[in-house]
This record gives sequence, C-alpha cells and structure tokens, in this order.
Amino acid sequence: MLFSQRKGIKPGKSVIQIDNMDNDLRNSLWNALALCFWNHISDFNYLLNDRTFISNIWVYHFKEPLDSLSNIWSNVQRAIKSQYDNLKWYEVYDFIEYVANTHYSNIDNKKFIKLCNSFLESELSAYRFVGYKITQITSQEEISEIEEALNISKPFKTVSIHINRALALFSDKKSPDYRNSIKESISSVEAICKLITKKEKPDLGQALKILENKIGLHPALKKAFNNLYGYTSNDKGIRHALLEEAELYPEDAKFMLISCSAFVNYLISKISKTEIKI
Repeated sequence: MLFSQRKGIKPGKSVIQIDNMDNDLRNSLWNALALCFWNHISDFNYLLNDRTFISNIWVYHFKEPLDSLSNIWSNVQRAIKSQYDNLKWYEVYDFIEYVANTHYSNIDNKKFIKLCNSFLESELSAYRFVGYKITQITSQEEISEIEEALNISKPFKTVSIHINRALALFSDKKSPDYRNSIKESISSVEAICKLITKKEKPDLGQALKILENKIGLHPALKKAFNNLYGYTSNDKGIRHALLEEAELYPEDAKFMLISCSAFVNYLISKISKTEIKI
C-alpha cells in the first residue's frame, strides 16, 4: 500500500466511494445490522418473534432453501454473515435497504437507518438512506470534476496542490478538517486568479474581466460567479460567512471542493482559448 493510500489521500474515485466499497464501510454496515438487530436476537426469541423476519431474508432476499435455515440463532447469524461477506458492493446496499424495509419494528428500522447514515457519512460513501431508500448523493460527474482538477497540467500545478490538500483534509477518516479543507478549496481559485491577473493579491473580478475582454463572458455568468464566491472583498463573502460558523459539516466542505474544482476547470478551459500565457 502506498503512503498516500495509508494516509487516506487517494484519487477521487477511491475517496468518495461511488462504485466500490472498502472493508471499513462494509464492516461498519454489518456492525449497524448487529447493533440494531442481530444482538437483540436469542435462540428463544428467534423462534418466538424473529423467525419470520429472518426467513424472509433467507428465502426472498438470498434465495436460499428454507429447510437449510437452522433453528439455532448463532448458526443462522454465521450463515447470514457468510452470505454478506460474498455480496458485491451494490448488493450490500440492496441488503441493508431490504432489511430496513422488512423488519417489523419501525422504531428499530429508524435507528438502523440513522446509524447506517452515520457510517456512510464517516466512510465517505456516495450514498445515504433518504427515507427508506438508498439514494446517491454524489454523482460521477462531481467526482470527475475533482479528478480533472487534480490532474491539471504543470503551469497550473499550484492550483492542483490546493485541490489535493482540500481533498486530503476532507477525506481524512480519523480527523477530517472541514474548515481548512474549505480554505484550501477557495485557495485553488485564488491561485488561478493570480496566474490570470499576474498579481499577488487574487481578485476574481479582475480575472473574469480579463477573460471577458479576451473571449467574451456572458454578464449574467460573470455576475453569478462573483456572487457565489464573493472574492472581491476581504471582509465578506463565502470565505468569511462559512469559516466563521461555529461548526462545519462534510456537506459544506464537499460543496466547496466540488464547486471550486469545477470552477478551476472552467477557467482553465477558457484560458486555453486565449493567448494568455501562464
């Protein structure tokens, strides 16, 4: 395993888990099943209360013969775990969604969904329970914007360094730093503004004006960028509005990481259509 992998600094697709599931996430979701359901079942209440619930899982979800299901709960749990360990990543989501919609206790189901969402967030899954359904909250297109910004060419290396640092701070599973991740995301845009304007103090308005003069930039689009990022002033705008918050959340850092990556990619694309030398 590479140093960057051990530290949790991985390419976008590996950090935000969209088409895969690492062992940490798989184990966490199994623990949610254990904490909310399995640990409350004994041999006695398995036969008394939970046999129908477990039989539904065994017969209708795993498609196994009913007569292969043991009457001893510890054996049943091992059999379910064996099935679980062989599920593909998307089949794990099928399974936890099925359980959340099959168990007879709405109270337990809601606790399970809440715990799953906590694990899905901490392990940087692209999915969450919304109601009783697993829903994708991070698209492939969003992840592609981050990946593109990470791999921009050498003249813009200072820009990609900020994106990479923002991603590392956001994706640190042990101690994520959303505040500084946001700062690094914003710094990536400031860095490209420096390159465009050739000025030490970044000014998005000036950078957009240069691009507007060179290739034409729709006034509404220019205004939208200025309003969204608010870089034209040092004492107001999204930098200060966000960073003065007492607590910041993963969605705050993710929004800025994806938005700034997309904006950087947009500006680089526009620069390529001009004679601006970087």
